[in-house]
Amino acid sequence: MANHKSAIKRIRSNDAKRTENRYYSKTTRTAIKALRRSATKKEAETLLPKVNSMVDKLAKKNVIHKNKAGNIKSKLAKKVASLK
Repeated sequence: MANHKSAIKRIRSNDAKRTENRYYSKTTRTAIKALRRSATKKEAETLLPKVNSMVDKLAKKNVIHKNKAGNIKSKLAKKVASLK
């Protein structure tokens, strides 16, 4: 158990940040799956900018690495381009 007041506060703030990061990560993963499942190109093209924005926000907050964000965005763009 933490002995200092600042350590107790740090535990509380880390817990809050972890909860928020898990929420944003999960919603982003769900959006990515929805984009991958989209059947039509028109539907995928409307989802792509929203998903890219979500991925960029995760990278900006250091929830995921910036290179991983780039890889995800690249693969999704290729997927959308390959649709008919």
